[in-house]
Amino acid sequence: MSSLITLLIIGLLLLYVISIFNQLVKLKNRFQNAFAQIEVQLKRRYDLIPNLVETAKGYMSHERETLEAVIQARNAAFAELKVAANNPSDAGAISHLASAEATLQGAMSKFNMVMEAYPDLKANENMLQLSEELTSTENKVSFARQAFNDAVTAYNSYKQSFPPVIFAGIFGHQQDAKLLEFADTVAIQAAPKVSF
Repeated sequence: MSSLITLLIIGLLLLYVISIFNQLVKLKNRFQNAFAQIEVQLKRRYDLIPNLVETAKGYMSHERETLEAVIQARNAAFAELKVAANNPSDAGAISHLASAEATLQGAMSKFNMVMEAYPDLKANENMLQLSEELTSTENKVSFARQAFNDAVTAYNSYKQSFPPVIFAGIFGHQQDAKLLEFADTVAIQAAPKVSF
């Protein structure tokens, strides 16, 4: 009778360890899928940027340096996206992507500031449409990044909790996944002071 109880306990423990393994795999697959959604949206944005620059070229002939900076930043971010897409678990790749995205956002901010000096460009039908698509894509990137970061947090939290922390390394889940954080391009401004 005691050997039957011992076998039952061992069997239950084994089932519990299997459930930990399966949960780790499920959570890792979830954040990798979430990264794939970011990848789709970033590629869409990267495809829109050259069209935006090409449309602006005719109006902004004296702003060649700004236009080239946008394209160079776009190409660097696209290259980092490819690396990160191959292994979204690699914290270094995610950090490099975030850095490249910050550079691209800085170049795009400068582009937008320069564009303000060209009212004909701002009124151009193609430019308006591309700007609208880019804004829509930026929103989709934000939502996809939030979903990715939520999935990474769930994975890391489960992996770091007890008893999964005991088995995570054994099952090949040594490193924590890294959140994808882009630098904010819009500075938070102080509230205006009103006096009477």
